[in-house]
Amino acid sequence: MFHVPSLIIGAGVTSIVAIIVFLVLNVASHEDELLIVPTPNQESDLPKITTDTFMKNGSPILGNSNAPVTLIEFGDYQCFYCNKFFHSTEDSIVKNYVDSGKVKIIFKDYTIIGPDSITAANAAHCANDQKSFWKYHDTLYNNWDGENTGWASYEHLLTFAVDTGLNIDEFSNCIITSKYSSIIVNSNQDAKDLGLTGTPAFFIIGPDNKVIKIGGAQPYDVFEGIFNSELKK
Repeated sequence: MFHVPSLIIGAGVTSIVAIIVFLVLNVASHEDELLIVPTPNQESDLPKITTDTFMKNGSPILGNSNAPVTLIEFGDYQCFYCNKFFHSTEDSIVKNYVDSGKVKIIFKDYTIIGPDSITAANAAHCANDQKSFWKYHDTLYNNWDGENTGWASYEHLLTFAVDTGLNIDEFSNCIITSKYSSIIVNSNQDAKDLGLTGTPAFFIIGPDNKVIKIGGAQPYDVFEGIFNSELKK
């Protein structure tokens, strides 16, 4: 059985939303587009939507770190529609925009489906210890086999690590100790601060620091249209 939130947001009609957030004395006001501002030094009980909300607690950058456009995906490795996006859309984005230096990608965890979602997310970060985050990320989706079916169990994650060419002793110790649990928790909180209720969800940050939100596994042409518009700025 598929997880309801991932189905709802994945199957929904294109949702492209823009919100402007100004942080003045730690008070946020919402208008039509989102403008990223530096993380304030003062503490507040209110959620702060800042650069860190998008850029921290995630994967290493895929692509040129100086690319003018940034794509952030909040995903769950068990999510049906996250897997659909990976197989139907991500490769074209990488070939046409990432490899050419126009767009960079950051993946952030929103582990809402089950315990194996957290284990898989931690495993991907563990692979990053051996500079193999994106290779392991791809391996997870290439071995996807449903939601809460056991395909992302500890034993299978070790097999994927062997397939990826990782040092198994180092990798095994990392996932057993849940080394990156705090990063995953913080990334989940970032997703909640952004009002996300399902996966996948995407944010595109343009050269002017305005942010466009895309809900669900939308087709390639949706991303293409936004990228081309942002690259003209």
